[in-house]
Amino acid sequence: MDNLVDHENQSQSDNTTEALEKTEATRKVFIKTYGCQMNVYDSDRMNDALSNDGYEKTENPDDADLVILNTCHIREKAAEKVYSELGRIRKLKEEKAKDGKQMMVSVAGCVAQAEGAEISRRAPVVDLVVGPQSYHRLPELLTRASNGSKVVETEFDIQDKFKHLATPSKEAVRKRGVTAFVTVQEGCDKFCTFCVVPYTRGAEVSRKVEQIVMETERLAAAGVREVTLLGQNVNAWHGEGPDGREWGLGELLFRLAKIDGIERLRYTTSHPRDMEDSLIAAHRDLDILMPYLHLPVQSGSDAILKAMNRKHTRDDYFRLIDRIREARDDIALSGDFIVGFPGETDQDHKDTLDLIRRVTYGSAFSFKYSPRPGTPGATLEEQIDEQVKSERLAELQELLSTQQKDFNASLIGKTIDVLFEKEGRREGQLAGRSPWLQPVHVNAPLDLYGEIRSVEIVAASANSLEGRLV
Repeated sequence: MDNLVDHENQSQSDNTTEALEKTEATRKVFIKTYGCQMNVYDSDRMNDALSNDGYEKTENPDDADLVILNTCHIREKAAEKVYSELGRIRKLKEEKAKDGKQMMVSVAGCVAQAEGAEISRRAPVVDLVVGPQSYHRLPELLTRASNGSKVVETEFDIQDKFKHLATPSKEAVRKRGVTAFVTVQEGCDKFCTFCVVPYTRGAEVSRKVEQIVMETERLAAAGVREVTLLGQNVNAWHGEGPDGREWGLGELLFRLAKIDGIERLRYTTSHPRDMEDSLIAAHRDLDILMPYLHLPVQSGSDAILKAMNRKHTRDDYFRLIDRIREARDDIALSGDFIVGFPGETDQDHKDTLDLIRRVTYGSAFSFKYSPRPGTPGATLEEQIDEQVKSERLAELQELLSTQQKDFNASLIGKTIDVLFEKEGRREGQLAGRSPWLQPVHVNAPLDLYGEIRSVEIVAASANSLEGRLV
C-alpha cells in the first residue's frame, strides 16, 4: 500500500477549529458499516450520539465532515480491506483540504479493537480509533482528536456503554423502518478455536432487563413492529431483572411480548450449549416469537467439533433439535458451517453433509476456514489445501441450496402472515418478511406499510417468495 500522508500540521489544526465552529445543520457524518447485525445496531447508536452533538447523517462520503468505518474482524483479511478503504478516504480528505475544508476520520468496531494504535501508525489519515465498547463517547473523543492528537480508545466497559447510549428521536427511529435490532448481550466466553470474538468484544456481558424493556418500548412507540434481540452469543444472556434475580432469555422474551405495539420477536446468534428449557418453552408458548432459529453447529464431525472447542457433540445437537421441533413443529432452522478446518478429513466432511441431511435447514451460511491471527486455530497443524476447501464448500453449498429451495417451495399454496417493511422493486408492490425471514413480494397498496397481512404464496425462488393478498 502507498504511504499515507500525515496531515498533523498547523493547517490541519486551523481547519479543525473551523469545522468545529460550523453550525449543526452543516456538520455531516458518513458511517460505512461492515459485517453483522450488531454492527448495524452500533452504527445506529453512533448516529444517535452524533445527532445530539449536531451531526446530520449523510449517505455520501463526499459531503461528510466526519467519516466512520465501523468494521468487522470475522472475515478473511478484514484489516487489509479497511486499510485499502482508508487509502481511498485519504485521497478524499486531501482533496477537501485543498479547498480549505476539514474532514475527520475514525475507525470503529472490531478491527479497531484488534489493531488499536497500529491503525494510526499505518494510516495517519485516521484521527480516532474507537473500539466497540467506547463509541457512546464519540463526541468527547472527537473533541480530543480535533486538537490534532491521535486518539485510540479500546477499553472494555460494556455496561458503561449501555448506560450512556444516546436515545434516538422518534423521527430517527421511523426513518429506520418498522423492524429494529436491540443488542442485549455482547462478548463470548466460549473461545472456539476459529473465532476472534472473545478478543475483540471481550467476555460475555448481559444488559439489564430494565434497559432492554425501556429501549423496546421506545421503539414500539415510534412504530417499530418487529424486534430482533442481538448478541454474539445471545442465548447466553442472563441479565438482572427488576426483582433482583438473574433472568434467562426465555423469561426476557415473555416480558417483551407484553409490550404494546410489538408484534414479532426474534433473536440471533445462538449457541447450542445455551438453549435452556425456558427458551425452548418460549418457542412453544409465544406466538409472537417467530418460528425461525439460527443455531450454528459449524461441523457435523465430533473430531472437528472437539478441535473447534465447541464443547458439544453431533448427537447433542440432534437431541437438541428434536426438543426444539417437539416444542414448535413449524420451526425453520438456520446455521453456520465451516469447511476445511485444520485436520478435517474426507470422512469429517461427509459427517457434516450427513448432519445437514438429517436436520434439514431453511437457510444457512457456509465458509471456508481461514486462520485468524491470535486464535488457536491459526497455529494448528494439518491446514487444509485451498483447492480441497473449495471443493468441499461447493458440495456443501449445493446441498444447503437444495434444502433452502425445497423449503421455500413447500410454502407455495399456503397462507402466511407477512410484515410489510418497504416498497418493492416494481410499482404497486410491497416487500415484507415471512415468519421464517424470507423476503416476500406482494402487489399491495402503500398504506399497508408496517402492517401484518395474510398472504397466499404463489411462487418461490431460491431466496424469496411471491404472494397475493388474501
